[in-house]
Amino acid sequence: ERGSKLFDQICELEEYYPTRTEIGIMQDHVDAMVEAIGPRARLVELGSGSSLKTRILLDHLDDLVVYVPIDISRAHLVQAAEKIATDYPDTPVQPLCADYTSSFDLPEPPGPVARTVVYYPGSTVGNFRPEQARAFLGRIADGLDRDAGLLIGVDLKKDVDVLRAAYNDADGVTAAFNLNLLRRINRELDGNFDLDRFEHQGVWNEEEGCMESFLRSTTEQRVVVDGTSFSFDEGETIHMEYSYKYTLDEFAGLVGEAGFSVEQVWTDERDHFSVQYCTIDA
Repeated sequence: ERGSKLFDQICELEEYYPTRTEIGIMQDHVDAMVEAIGPRARLVELGSGSSLKTRILLDHLDDLVVYVPIDISRAHLVQAAEKIATDYPDTPVQPLCADYTSSFDLPEPPGPVARTVVYYPGSTVGNFRPEQARAFLGRIADGLDRDAGLLIGVDLKKDVDVLRAAYNDADGVTAAFNLNLLRRINRELDGNFDLDRFEHQGVWNEEEGCMESFLRSTTEQRVVVDGTSFSFDEGETIHMEYSYKYTLDEFAGLVGEAGFSVEQVWTDERDHFSVQYCTIDA
């Protein structure tokens, strides 16, 4: 729950362009997105979090059959789903607590559905390596009917200074988010990480085309986790995450190999971010 709250704080940072840029794209092009989704749809959101961007769609999807938010954090999911149900009383909400990267079964919809559209905002797909993203999106495609759709946020390649600032914020919220994993290890796996002996680093990997996040040991130290001892040299790092960026052509190729075709693309005026609507190849 702490991690979910910290991520919400990251999304509000001045340096962290993806959230506000994606919201701007959604607001500017929501009519076209709603037209692509079509009437009597089931909207399934992967990693729903606070469902902030979803509200832009819900404000315009008057005849949505059901909204299915999926998130691994039960408390966060229930809280967000209750708010959606209160604010959109005419839209049935079926929250599903699950790890969407694994297999899961969607609940039976409350009425006939013309089309299921999977909504995957935030460029979360960038946290997979390309081959993993391809496999993940392929599983999504395999589990959908032929007339289903995918509305997905994709972060685009841009000036490296913009990227570095976004992943090394001055307020240290991204650092707190990554250090929170060590806190969880201490709590859940009987670890003894000293969080003051690690620092966050966000680095651009030009060859891979991604930002990488690390926790760097600031001193030589030994840590015990679940009875197993781990030694760290000064400067040694723990790899925390990837955040891959794509050109429009690169992503079209990736989703194409996963079984989707890009039908429509919406970007901001600087081409920093994109929202794309994809359909399943016939």
